[in-house]
Amino acid sequence: PRGSITGTVGASGAGKTTLAKVIAGFIPQVEGGELTGSATVDGRNLAELSLVEAVSKVGLVIQNPFNQISGARYTVRGEIAFGLENLGTPRDQMAARVDEVAALLRITDLLDRSPYALSGGQMQRVAIARALVNDPAVILADEATGNLDTRTSFEVLVLFQQLHAAGRTIIFVTHNPDIAHYASRNIELRDGRIIRNEVNDHILSAAEGLAALPDRKS
Repeated sequence: PRGSITGTVGASGAGKTTLAKVIAGFIPQVEGGELTGSATVDGRNLAELSLVEAVSKVGLVIQNPFNQISGARYTVRGEIAFGLENLGTPRDQMAARVDEVAALLRITDLLDRSPYALSGGQMQRVAIARALVNDPAVILADEATGNLDTRTSFEVLVLFQQLHAAGRTIIFVTHNPDIAHYASRNIELRDGRIIRNEVNDHILSAAEGLAALPDRKS
């Protein structure tokens, strides 16, 4: 649903990543020349859009953001602006939008650094900024906390809950069932089928969970 934060959970092989690729527009819902299904965002079937148009509708954040780094971009600013370049955004508007998103995610001080010099948590913030910069209808996070330590995972969850509170639609694909407690709706997959689709009336606060963690130095 629009404005929800949906946790899509399931064990390995359940079909989570395949579903994420369909939603992101990387796998067309076409077999033998016939449309076999649909992923509709903002009233548009992603199968009818070009890849560039589909990417502008769905902002993707993956498990290892370093795999998304393009070798030609030498700064964080360049990485975040990459999606805007694909859409032909004027350069002055591009710079203003990157600054806006960087301020939102508190990474302004990282803009002139090399992406390769960042920690995993910092790079995941950059990946979220890159997903947000096109102002997509949906943010799709595929195992976005899978490679992160507990504290950094909670920091990322806090960001997603803040974006959700601001009205963003978020789909969080994960094998971690604990994520379900921080989503407004949960869909569980098994062998490519939905076996559970429930509203969560008792959403836990990621900020409170983060505050309850022991200090790194202790």
